Amino acid sequence: MTKYHIPEDRLYTNSHEWILVDKDIGIVGITDYAQDKLGDIVFIELPDENIEVSMGAKIGEIESVKTVAELYSPVSGKIVEVNKSLIEKPEIVNEDPYNEGWIYKIKIRDRDELDRLLNPLKYAELIKND
Repeated sequence: MTKYHIPEDRLYTNSHEWILVDKDIGIVGITDYAQDKLGDIVFIELPDENIEVSMGAKIGEIESVKTVAELYSPVSGKIVEVNKSLIEKPEIVNEDPYNEGWIYKIKIRDRDELDRLLNPLKYAELIKND
């Protein structure tokens, strides 16, 4: 078992984003594993609202004291909201990556894309040797 928290109610990407689906809206953030590997997050480049993005598209960056990581969209759709509190307090992602640290919300264009994401068990398998 992994030391990282992996909520059972989400789907995950190989690039360590999570998505929580509520009808046709997906709430997106980065995983506990990702925030731990990045270290102290100092800046998040949020995507623009009302833009259309494709599954796997780079939509922003997360800067930590150690590195810069790219942020990818787990699904295709239209970005309907970003978490503006992260502009002033990007460290919220370190403190609470699955709740207060969400990054953006997306109106899902193709629900079939969700089938290509990792369930919690598969994501745990991906990170288990780290």
